[in-house]
Amino acid sequence: MTGPGTPRDGAPTTLAWLCHPVTLLALVVLVVNDHLLKAALPGLLTGKLSDVAGLVLAPPLVAVLLTLLVPRWPARAAALAGLVAVGAGFALIKTSGYAAELASSAWTVLAGPSLVRADRTDLLTLPALGLAWWSWTRSRRRPVRERAARLVRLLVVLPPAVLAVAATSVIRYPYAVGTALLDGHPAVSFGSGYSGDTWPAGPADGAWSVSEDGGTTWRPATDSERERLDGQDSPRRQACVPDEPQRCYRVVTGHLRVEQSDDAGVTWRVTWEMPDRQREEMARRSPSPGDVRQHFASRELIVYPAASGGHEVLVANGRDGILHRRPDGEWQRDGFLVRTGPEDTHWDDPPLLDGDGPIGRQTDLLLAVALALTLGVTVTVLAGHLAIRRGGGPRWWGVVGSGAMLVAAIVLAGVWEREDDSLTSDALLFVVLPMVVVTAVALIVRASYQGALTRWIGWVLTGLLLTVLLSGLPLAGWLVGNPPQSRVAVALALLATVPGVLLAIRIARLVDPARAYGGRYQPRPPYPPYAPYPPGLPAVSDPPDPSQPPPR
Repeated sequence: MTGPGTPRDGAPTTLAWLCHPVTLLALVVLVVNDHLLKAALPGLLTGKLSDVAGLVLAPPLVAVLLTLLVPRWPARAAALAGLVAVGAGFALIKTSGYAAELASSAWTVLAGPSLVRADRTDLLTLPALGLAWWSWTRSRRRPVRERAARLVRLLVVLPPAVLAVAATSVIRYPYAVGTALLDGHPAVSFGSGYSGDTWPAGPADGAWSVSEDGGTTWRPATDSERERLDGQDSPRRQACVPDEPQRCYRVVTGHLRVEQSDDAGVTWRVTWEMPDRQREEMARRSPSPGDVRQHFASRELIVYPAASGGHEVLVANGRDGILHRRPDGEWQRDGFLVRTGPEDTHWDDPPLLDGDGPIGRQTDLLLAVALALTLGVTVTVLAGHLAIRRGGGPRWWGVVGSGAMLVAAIVLAGVWEREDDSLTSDALLFVVLPMVVVTAVALIVRASYQGALTRWIGWVLTGLLLTVLLSGLPLAGWLVGNPPQSRVAVALALLATVPGVLLAIRIARLVDPARAYGGRYQPRPPYPPYAPYPPGLPAVSDPPDPSQPPPR
C-alpha cells in the first residue's frame, strides 16, 4: 500500500497516536521507573508512576494492534476500544484478587515470572486515561500517511512499547541468610534475590529480626542491634547446648543436613536432612533456582534454651527458609518471616516438597524441548553436510551448520542452571529455537540442490524425529524426577543420538551428483558458425533482384 491510506484504514491515525510526544514520554517514564527508580527509590510514588505511564501508553498500543490485525477497522472505534479495554481491565485486576492472579499467570507466560497485585488505591491513577484521550484528539488530525514513515515508526516505537507494557517489576524471592544470638535471644536474617549476583551473600545482606520470647513473636532489630549482629563472626556452622556441653549440632555445607553429637564433637550422626534427590526435585520446581548446592543448603545455626525447658535450634537453610528444632526434639520447616508492617510479621510456608510433574516446571519443560530439538537438528546438520559433499558442494555449509549448533549448545549450557527464568525463556524462544530451525531448513534445501533425492529428504526428517523422540525420553523422565539429576538425563539424551548419526551416514548414498543443480543447468557449448556461401552466390534467404537479368 503506497500513498494515502484508504478512507477506512485506521492504522495511520492510531500509529500517529502511539508516536505522539505524550505517549512517547509515557514509554520513557515506564521503562526508567520500572528498571531504575523502583529499585533505587521504592515507595508509593514510584509504584503509582508506573500505573500512570501504563494507562497513557496502553490504549494507543491496543489501538495500533487492532488496526494492524484488522486493517479496515476505523481509527476512532479502535481508539475507543483501547481506552475501554485498558480502563475496564485495569479496574478489574486492581479490585479482584482472582483477576490479579489470572493476570499474573498470563504475564508469567509472556514476560517471565511476574506478579500483579490487587490494590484498590491504584484506581486513583485511572484519570490518566484522560491524558491518553487528549493525546488522541491531537494526533488524529495528523495521521502518518507515507508508507516509509509508517514502517520506520512501527519498527522503532512498537517493539519497545510492547516490551514496556509486558514487563513487570522483578519478583524477589525470600532467602534465610543467617541466625545469631543477641544477649541470649534468637535473631534471624532474611534477604531476597531473583538471580545471579542478587542473592544475599551473608547475614549482613539481609534484614535482622529479634525475638525476646524464645521465637514466639519477632520484631525488627534496631540500628544498634543490627550493627552488633553484623559484627559477629559468620558463618556459625556449629553450636552446643548451653546447659549440656556434650550435646552439639552442626550444619553440613552443600546439603540440607544437620548433624548431632552427644560426645562434644567426637562423633557425629545425622539428626535431620532432606535427601539430595528430594532437594533437587524441590529446587527445580522453584523459580530461578540457580546453583542448588549453594542456595538450597544449610548455612548457619544457633542453639538456645527453651522457655519451657530443654533447648531449641534454628537453622538458616537459604531458599528453603528456617528449620526449627522444638524442645520435644521434633524438627519443623518454618519457612520465611515476612514483615508486612512496622510491627506486623508472619511466617510464609517453605517450598513444597511434592509437585505436579512437568506442570510445575514450565521452564524445565522448555529446556528439555530445546535440548531434544537441538540434538535432532545436529544429526540433520551431519546428514546435510555429508549429502552436500557427496554432491560436490562446498565444505563451508557443514562448517556454518556446526557453528550454529555450537552456539545453540553454548546458550543452552549457559541458561541450564536457570539463574533467571525470564532470561532462560527468552534465550530459548528467541535464540536457540529459531537458530536450530533455520539451520535445519537451510541444510536440507541446500542438499536438495546438490542432488539429494526425495527419499533422502524423507529419511532426514525421519532421523530428526527419531532423535528428538529418543533423546526426549530421558529428559521426560527427568521432568518427573527419574532420573532426578539433570546431568544423568543429558548424558542419556546424548547417547540417544547414536541411531540418528548412523542413519545420517547411511543415507548419504541417496545423493546423485548428476542431479546436482550445477549439473542440471550447465550452459550448453556454443554451436559452430555456419559455413559461408561460395563467392558470387547469393544467400538462399535473399530475395531475387528484379533489376538484374535472370540467370541463364
